[in-house]
Amino acid sequence: MEISLPLAGSGIRGIRFFKELNKGIIKNICFNDIDKKSADMIKYNLKSNNIKSNRYEISNEDANLFLLKSKGFDYIDIDPFGSPNPFLDAAIKKIRRNGILAVTATDTAPLAGTYPEACKRKYWALPLRNELKHEIGIRILTRKIQLIGAQYDRALIPVFSYFKDHYYRIFLINNKGKKKADGIIKQHGNFNGSGPMWLGRLWDKELVDKMYSNMPDKFLKTIKEESKIDTVGFYDIHELCRKHKLNIPKIDKLLKYGSRTIFNEFGLKTKLKEKEIIKKN
Repeated sequence: MEISLPLAGSGIRGIRFFKELNKGIIKNICFNDIDKKSADMIKYNLKSNNIKSNRYEISNEDANLFLLKSKGFDYIDIDPFGSPNPFLDAAIKKIRRNGILAVTATDTAPLAGTYPEACKRKYWALPLRNELKHEIGIRILTRKIQLIGAQYDRALIPVFSYFKDHYYRIFLINNKGKKKADGIIKQHGNFNGSGPMWLGRLWDKELVDKMYSNMPDKFLKTIKEESKIDTVGFYDIHELCRKHKLNIPKIDKLLKYGSRTIFNEFGLKTKLKEKEIIKKN
């Protein structure tokens, strides 16, 4: 596997790849950062961790130029401060067939509805400013990435997604072909007055199961259970009780009808309708 880190910072993510992945997985990692001090720090950190120089390259260039000059990669990680928008086109052009594109967005305020006009400009969609805001935000971001990919007949399908600590993170597999790209666009639409957005799955269930079996923590357990329920949105139990003037039940009581969600501490992901949930309370 050939890995690209166009916005590598200190290089810590690449060093973790070297240290934590099984031998033989990584062919080489290309580190890049436009900041000269960062590039020097990457070199220092790699040497400090005793990583052989034939396993990596270090560049000090604009991230887009760095990507466009390359022959392509099996894994590209776009992790900027703020919006990933400026780097998506170049990254999508250079991700190989069946490669993984990882995208981080820390500009959650537009995507989560605090600045809806900014979201329209940046992500071509209307967000929500309510309990659903983070799931809607990550779906809007996913669609934006997919639309850029569709221009080049690439179908970018989410295999793992999450919201945590004020950022969104999405991993997408790159499938090529006009019909596959058309199939992706057919899964775009609106929800509860927001959008357009990606209405398809946010996780590959088999992948999540494997991840959880290797590291059975609470966070992955939530995603594992949530990935089994193929719906958009969820119900905030506190909001439902406020709306219908009910006593707030323990969410564990309702989990037999669905699962928790990583997008809201009090959220219930379920296929039940609102009236059905009220009857269960």
